[in-house]
Amino acid sequence: MTSKTIVKRVIKYIGKYRFSFILSLVLTVTATLCSLYIPVLAGEAIDMIAGKGNVDFYRLTPILIVIGVALIVSGVSQYFVNTLNNRISNSTVRDMRNDAFLKIQTVPVSYIDNQETGDIVSRIIADAEQFADGLILGFQNLFSGVVTILGTLVFMLTINLWIGLIVVVLTPLSLFVSRFISRKTYKYFKKQSEQRGRETAFIDEMISNISTVKAYHRENKNQNEFDEINNQLGTDSLKATFFSSITNPGTRFINSLVYAAVGFSGAIFALNGIITVGNLSAFLAYANQYTKPFNDITGVITELQNAIACAGRMLEIIDADSENEAEKELPNNIEGNFDVSDVAFSYDKNRELLKDLSFKLKKGQRLAIVGPTGCGKTTLINLFMRFYDIDKGSILLDGIDINSVTRKSLRKNMGMVLQDTWLRSGTIRDNIAFGNENVTDEEIIAAAKQSHAHSFIKKLKMGYDTPVGEDGNNLSTGQKQLICITRVMLSLPPILILDEATSSIDLVTEQRITRSFMKLMKDRTSFVVAHRLSTIVGSDLILVMKDGRVIESGNHNQLMEANGFYKQLYQSQFNAN
Repeated sequence: MTSKTIVKRVIKYIGKYRFSFILSLVLTVTATLCSLYIPVLAGEAIDMIAGKGNVDFYRLTPILIVIGVALIVSGVSQYFVNTLNNRISNSTVRDMRNDAFLKIQTVPVSYIDNQETGDIVSRIIADAEQFADGLILGFQNLFSGVVTILGTLVFMLTINLWIGLIVVVLTPLSLFVSRFISRKTYKYFKKQSEQRGRETAFIDEMISNISTVKAYHRENKNQNEFDEINNQLGTDSLKATFFSSITNPGTRFINSLVYAAVGFSGAIFALNGIITVGNLSAFLAYANQYTKPFNDITGVITELQNAIACAGRMLEIIDADSENEAEKELPNNIEGNFDVSDVAFSYDKNRELLKDLSFKLKKGQRLAIVGPTGCGKTTLINLFMRFYDIDKGSILLDGIDINSVTRKSLRKNMGMVLQDTWLRSGTIRDNIAFGNENVTDEEIIAAAKQSHAHSFIKKLKMGYDTPVGEDGNNLSTGQKQLICITRVMLSLPPILILDEATSSIDLVTEQRITRSFMKLMKDRTSFVVAHRLSTIVGSDLILVMKDGRVIESGNHNQLMEANGFYKQLYQSQFNAN
């Protein structure tokens, strides 16, 4: 995405606040013109004093009053300009953040899987802050700078055309310097933002898994990898800072030449009686005011290059493709009959994973999926939940293709417990009621008792009001999994999906929970992924997967009699035990 495209997109966001934007422009012009009118008045006051032997306070007093009024009007206008500009900038960034976060909710799971979490967080938080700072600076200095340049130029040409033309002729030198440098800064500010996102992702990953890092003695290697990333960030930041830092001195040098040219030529004109001393004083004041905005604008351009680069990274998220969504809703009275026919799917389209998958499951039946790691068990669950869409074939639920209905209506009929638990920041009660906000405390406690979570929860100092840290880091893995199981038991969906749901729980608790699951699965269609084959012996249908294919299917007795791969898996577990 080019910088011009990014600017156009940002302007569209700013367009929502066009009234405030226009009012800011009007007040900017007012403040600038008032400040520019003061040198004219000051010049008139100087001429009166220089032209007479004494001070004529009768004529001077009104001029000083007008100067005071101009200062007050300029100050008040500038105050409201700053307030409006901050509001526009912060509102624009807020809207972009909202759109970015909304897009995160609608992109396919594959998009999140292929991105570094820390980089996404960096774009929405750090890049947004950088963009806001650059936008605020741009509003505050860019508009007033342009008005100041145009206003001072008009006043100077009015006072003396020839000296004014000298300024006009020398001005392009400053513009040329700033344009040359700004092209360099954008490239390095973009690299700086990318490296910052990479560093954030690395820090987030290492802190989240600090126990594993320490267990495998990776501290030194991680430090070396961090140093490499940090050094690259330092290099890119240094280059960006270098080119941005030479902008101001370069333009100041050109502006000093302009000021010197005005002073020299103005002195000659004054000595020859072409302009008065007051006019020369006003001219020098305007020459100083005229050159100052170039320094400010070049500094703003540098910051805007950084802001544009950061905005571009946010827009990349906003422009990501959302999931294709159907308009049809799945009926509320779902029974749970599945008909899977010739399903094929792969994460990498050049490498097959699932192929020619077919089976049928009736209401209330339990399907178990077993097989070695990487055979496609969890992938199949992802397809049922439509975290990913199949490449070909069909999955029918009560005769309805799940691709023809909305994901929300599909998923509200499914309860899922995964091997990887997830808890949000909040209380234990909040996490159990996640997705079921209208439930009562009695229902929460009843569900916790069913999942055998109530016993450990009531032992906590604050019980169900115990705060849960980020991702439940103040609870054990087994406790987190019990809470996730309680969450499903509370919702009572017609379809259950259990992906290694009891893998982190001790055997005694697992037996208790399994009995609770048996009650819960009664009259409900259930999908169970398990490595402990003893937990799926009573399943109505067992799919044995290997290399993305179903190589055997049937109930436990039928598969044992077939004397195939399932029997080898089953016996190997008991022999190992």
